[in-house]
Amino acid sequence: MAKRRKFTDQFKAKVALEALRGDKTVQEIAAKHQLHPNQVSTWKRQAIDGMADVFSGGKQSGPTEAEVKELHAKIGRLAVENDFLSEGLKR
Repeated sequence: MAKRRKFTDQFKAKVALEALRGDKTVQEIAAKHQLHPNQVSTWKRQAIDGMADVFSGGKQSGPTEAEVKELHAKIGRLAVENDFLSEGLKR
């Protein structure tokens, strides 16, 4: 069984950009980089889907109100556990 290859983000971007240019077919690009054509198509689709994030001006959506409440509740539980355990160590 062949060992799985891992590709860097830069390599994936280079291949996806080459596919987006349209100068060569997906099969030619795949042969050039010793990849399966499906992999090239997948990276091309991911590049297209992620294109809007490039122009978002660095604005990233923060956590939702529900996530903030859940995290605050978890912090509260952990603080209570921490206090309880620190009392046990003092004895």
